[in-house]
Parts: sequence; structure tokens; C-alpha cells
Amino acid sequence: MDKASLLTLTREKLSEKIENFEKLISETRASSNDTKSSMGDKYETGREMLQQEINNLQVQLNEILKQKDFLKAVLPKPNDKAEKGAIVKTEKGLFFISVSLGEIKIDNEKIICISPESPLAKAMNGKQKGDTFSLNNMSQKIIEIE
Repeated sequence: MDKASLLTLTREKLSEKIENFEKLISETRASSNDTKSSMGDKYETGREMLQQEINNLQVQLNEILKQKDFLKAVLPKPNDKAEKGAIVKTEKGLFFISVSLGEIKIDNEKIICISPESPLAKAMNGKQKGDTFSLNNMSQKIIEIE
């Protein structure tokens, strides 16, 4: 597994999410400007609902921007323990401790990108190859760390 390629793919996925949120915010702002009506209170309520939606989208966009900044600090270097930037292979799957992005595929292999703050990453934090950890009463053994 090439960690540099995995980092590049992860950054691309985050960039796609950023573009989608920026587009949604722009479209929602445009529809907010189009809701002109002589209905009085209904007009104000509709505008307020659209503004709340824009605020919600902005919060989500800011979170993804933070994730992108966080990824800049992840270097494609080998790891010998489960920590930020490590690719951890267990009996249950392959995990990239980086950002919460879910499942991605690279070289026909499924990798689950998890945040260092996730319960799974916290359970395996600091562990090395051959160590076991437990989460939700399920024990897993670390087979390999890159």
C-alpha cells in the first residue's frame, strides 16, 4: 500500500466535498434571493429557514476545511504504532487514522478513513503489530501497521 497515493486520494475526496458544499451554499443563497413575495410573515419565515440551512452548510464546510488542514500535517512516512497517519490492518479491516471520511477504495482494497478522535482510533492508539485491543466487547488483533 502506497501511503502517498492514499493521502492524495483522501485529499481529493475532501476537495470534492468542499466543492459540493460551496455549490450548495451558493445555490441556497440564490434561492434565498428568489423568494420575494408579498406574503409578509411567510416570506420572512422562508428566508429565515433558508438562512438556517446556509448556516448549517457553512458549519459542515468549515469542518471539512479543518480536516483538510489536519491532513496537511500527515506525512507519508512509515509508522510502527497506531497513531495519526498510520494504516492499521486488523482481522476486521484496514483503517487509515487520518480524517473521518468513511470507506475509500485504492488498488481494489477497501480502506476505512477514521478520525484520531473516533472510538476505534482511541482504542488502538499506541498499539503495535501483534497487540490486541477491544471496542464494544469485540477484541481485534493488529496484523500490520504502515
